[in-house]
Amino acid sequence: MKKEQVANCQFSVWYPLFKKHTIKSLILPLPQNVIDYLLDDGTLVVSGSSDNNNQPSQNNNSGSEDEDDVQWSDDETTTVVTAPEFPEFCSEVQEAINSLGGCVFPKLNWSAPRDANWIALNSSPQCQSLSDIFLLFKSSDFVTHDLTQPFLQCNDDSPDPVINYELVLRKWSELIPGGEFRCFVKENKLIGISQRDYTQHYQHISKQEVSISSSIQQFFREHIQHQFPNDDFVLDVYRDSMGRVWLIDFNPFGEVTDSLLFTWEELTSGTSLSLQDGPAFRYTTSEVTVQPSPCLSYRIPRDFLDLSTGEDTYKLIDFLKLKKGQQDDDDDDDDDDEPHTASV
Repeated sequence: MKKEQVANCQFSVWYPLFKKHTIKSLILPLPQNVIDYLLDDGTLVVSGSSDNNNQPSQNNNSGSEDEDDVQWSDDETTTVVTAPEFPEFCSEVQEAINSLGGCVFPKLNWSAPRDANWIALNSSPQCQSLSDIFLLFKSSDFVTHDLTQPFLQCNDDSPDPVINYELVLRKWSELIPGGEFRCFVKENKLIGISQRDYTQHYQHISKQEVSISSSIQQFFREHIQHQFPNDDFVLDVYRDSMGRVWLIDFNPFGEVTDSLLFTWEELTSGTSLSLQDGPAFRYTTSEVTVQPSPCLSYRIPRDFLDLSTGEDTYKLIDFLKLKKGQQDDDDDDDDDDEPHTASV
């Protein structure tokens, strides 16, 4: 896996090429002070991130304590937890969210914070404000990997490409996990298709195996093959209830990407999978083969494992403050140009 191949999988590289085949999205440059904040282990909460959070509380029974700052004393010292402010970036993000219908799915250049869903309201990656996004991003190892080690498993010695980090906001769509598939492409040939959520058994996949595989292969031939910069890559797609296939994401062809129901040894060996006429299609065949979700291992944050230090205590209180401000949750209907979400 080469560094150039990883760089080509950035959202801003492929989105202009395949815009009409994927979910409507907006890309915003990520300011350096925001990047520094995301990498800072000390502070979790961010205030003033939405109009709703700036409104005074309707309940004054708690007295005159300022909810924007938390203070406590430790014998001779008093510490004040200060939430960072990004007013210009906040305004830009909120305007973009509103233009996409009020709810978005966020990600960085490569990764989405799927490993942090547990911490969000209703365990959903749906975001309505910058504070929602920050809560997911600062709790995600995937996002940290993007920011610190995007070329970790590359095997070439060339200089790291210059990366301009971006916040990607995707219009919220209720995608059914049973409709998501991962496709493995080697030398511009589709060699494997895997059920994306392999931890569950979906009966419709076995019943529609031929039509699902056929529609994905047709989509690949007509819209993807020989049009992506890399010859080897991984493609995530979604097949909706009408049988239409949508592009979701591109990933590097290598161990940095989850091989799901395949192994990287068989995907890269150049033997059986590459020699067969069509792609191998693998899915969970019964409840007996259901496996635990790989994201379960991320559900206990490192911050909560040791609350013996003052810094960890500050982060816990910051977290409780932010959760208190996340009570608004309005659903928006999908437009006709988005994937149909009825059962597949």
